[in-house]
Amino acid sequence: MQKPGPADIQRLALLIEAEAIQLREFIDHLGREEALLVSGDTDGLLALTTAKTERYRQLQRLHDDRALLLGRLCLANKDASIRQLCTHLPRVLARWDEVIELAGKARDRNALNGKLINERMQHNQAALSVLLAAANHPQLYDADGQSRPTGGGRILGSA
Repeated sequence: MQKPGPADIQRLALLIEAEAIQLREFIDHLGREEALLVSGDTDGLLALTTAKTERYRQLQRLHDDRALLLGRLCLANKDASIRQLCTHLPRVLARWDEVIELAGKARDRNALNGKLINERMQHNQAALSVLLAAANHPQLYDADGQSRPTGGGRILGSA
């Protein structure tokens, strides 16, 4: 392991702080996404997708920056490495614990939203199947609402 300098430790602390902030905002987006999924607001979902994707990209950049910093110090991008570097920095370790907790919440919330999306897709597929099946049957009513005989075509036994 390369001996980390004060600038390395400060950079790591700033990355951890930024990651905590971004994770909180990402979880807020996931909460809004869940509400939109439950209400069936597809227009709202489309608008939220851009913001959620950007927040995810920011989180990925922070993760990559942390991995590069630790890699430069010949350390793995793991919990043990962070704890080793921040042994004497209880506030940074507390924030790191928060990052771990928030990442777990984000994972769980994202999984729930995935289930909601799958349920919505199954519901839509079932409705589409009903509509397609109905399209293959003759209409029972005409445009004026008058009942129409369901038989059509030739009468059996006629030529």
